[in-house]
Amino acid sequence: MQNKILNLIKKYTSHDHIKLTSRGNTSIFSALYCARKINNKDPKQLKPILTPDQGGWVTYLKYPKMLGMGINLCKTDDALIDLEELKEQSKNCTAFLYAQPGGYFVDQPIKEIYNICKKNDCLVIMDVTGSIGTDLCNGKYADYIVCSFGNYKPIDLGYGGFVSSNDKELIERPKEIFNTDKFDNDEKLPLLFLKLKSLKQRYKLFDKTNKKIKHDLKDFEIIHKNKKGINVLVRFKDEKERNKLINYCETNNFKYKLCKKVSNTKTSIFSFIKVNENAISIEVQRLKTEDL
Repeated sequence: MQNKILNLIKKYTSHDHIKLTSRGNTSIFSALYCARKINNKDPKQLKPILTPDQGGWVTYLKYPKMLGMGINLCKTDDALIDLEELKEQSKNCTAFLYAQPGGYFVDQPIKEIYNICKKNDCLVIMDVTGSIGTDLCNGKYADYIVCSFGNYKPIDLGYGGFVSSNDKELIERPKEIFNTDKFDNDEKLPLLFLKLKSLKQRYKLFDKTNKKIKHDLKDFEIIHKNKKGINVLVRFKDEKERNKLINYCETNNFKYKLCKKVSNTKTSIFSFIKVNENAISIEVQRLKTEDL
């Protein structure tokens, strides 16, 4: 069964070397560990990790520090990576870690990102939790791919994830990290296989719902309205608009998260994993396939 699963993941990622993990966060940590070992000539002077300033995930900020690396933030346009900024920021960095799509709502220009980072000798770690099994996920443009199978993900197994690469050395040379963790729940393997096989149905539900929301809320300011993604983020100007959006979500039984614009001197988790704006994130990713 595990071989069937690995073959499907290879198909979805175009990567030949796959390691199943116990958690998506473990996949992120493992990829960062690998990049740290591969792309630092002097272990006493570790190059920082680069990640977008919006549209990321909480452990993007936590794990580099645990590995003794600094963190640089790349500017974005509401989670859409600024390529000119990336050209400068990726110089002298260990790796660029980002999500595709950013914040689950804005698809990134993965080919351009990879080419820029490659020119600057910066490895690319692409988190495809929100795009695995779609044309937005292409391992040709990533040194490492990471993915979570957690709750409220496209592959909503509630356990596990993976890290992959198309370069054997990138996985084999730092292989000791994979001795510390493994996918240790064989009972879930048949269900994981079924969820991998049925991804098209999941995305069909997401796409149908995404389009409906954008149509229903066409009079509001939808952030990156014409970009591909799962969730829908809508900016609100005042309390009245915010309450209208909340009422819409509650009436339609959509889960949502509120984002809040904060100054550069403050931190807000939703301003990092979503957008640094007064906006509402309609969490289409939380729908279940049986809702189709």
